[in-house]
Amino acid sequence: MKEYTDNEIIECLRTRQSYVVRYLFSQYLPMIKYMIKQQGGSYEEAKDIFQEALMIILERLDNREFTLTCRFRTFLYCICEKLWKAELKKKRKAETYQKNNVVTVEDTDVSEQLDDDIHQEIFRKAYEEIDPVGKEILKLSWRGFFPMEIAKKLNYTNGYIRKKKSEVQNLLLEKVKNHPEYGNIRIPEEVVKNSMDRVIEDKRSELILADEK
Repeated sequence: MKEYTDNEIIECLRTRQSYVVRYLFSQYLPMIKYMIKQQGGSYEEAKDIFQEALMIILERLDNREFTLTCRFRTFLYCICEKLWKAELKKKRKAETYQKNNVVTVEDTDVSEQLDDDIHQEIFRKAYEEIDPVGKEILKLSWRGFFPMEIAKKLNYTNGYIRKKKSEVQNLLLEKVKNHPEYGNIRIPEEVVKNSMDRVIEDKRSELILADEK
């Protein structure tokens, strides 16, 4: 694989060249993965943090007055580390909340499964109500495309895709929570989140299978 200088990386990112993003994943994701794994994180979390850091860097590079004052590798690592520390802080808060709101297995063993199934069905119905552009953005995102790649595919700006994706995700959550049956769900918020994650994972699998046909 071709090696890029820091200046080449910056200019390629400014012009949204996707090949340099793949280069950065190949060269620098392993060190971010190692850092996050050492602190109790997972590969998927490392990938999410890495992508978020790249989005922050792209925003900064859009300002032509921005000047890199250290190695790009160091710059990227520092941003990822800061993002991960913020994520750990949120995790600790969530763990504290869960400890203070313990639900026993005996109370939820059967009803939890029923409520989980209800939540997944609510999520699927809410997803089908999203507008076509929003659904396409979510589909491409679930396939693993970056916002800049989605923007190119759908002929929109990167800023629009990021904003639209955030709006659609928030709308999806709002539709789920406003569903008449949602108030009857008695499972903890973390279980609800896991349920939604599984529905999204099912969607990913459906899309992958569709691509293979």
